[in-house]
Amino acid sequence: METRRPPTSFETKVYDAVQLIPKGKVTTYGLLGKYIDCRSPRAIGQALRRNPFAPDTPCHRVVAADLKIGGFSGVNEGEPIRRKRRLLEAEGVVFESEDSIHTDCCYHFDE
Repeated sequence: METRRPPTSFETKVYDAVQLIPKGKVTTYGLLGKYIDCRSPRAIGQALRRNPFAPDTPCHRVVAADLKIGGFSGVNEGEPIRRKRRLLEAEGVVFESEDSIHTDCCYHFDE
């Protein structure tokens, strides 16, 4: 059994930034990294994977640089990805294709 630990200061920074992404929008790991001054999309992904506040802290709103859905809950396929898509669609995110999000739905933190 894994014991819960409090979020690190880096994780808290990631979670605070993710709270800024409005419903109906997504951002990329790269844009999020630029906003919080982190050059490691992988570190951001690990923080999001550990998100103890989901779905209130909407980690599902962070997607790959090419606006493809990317991973969710530490996996890149299967039911977790279908769940992520359902969450995004319920919030108004528009998909151009099976796995690609419309560019109008991309949130830039300077908006």
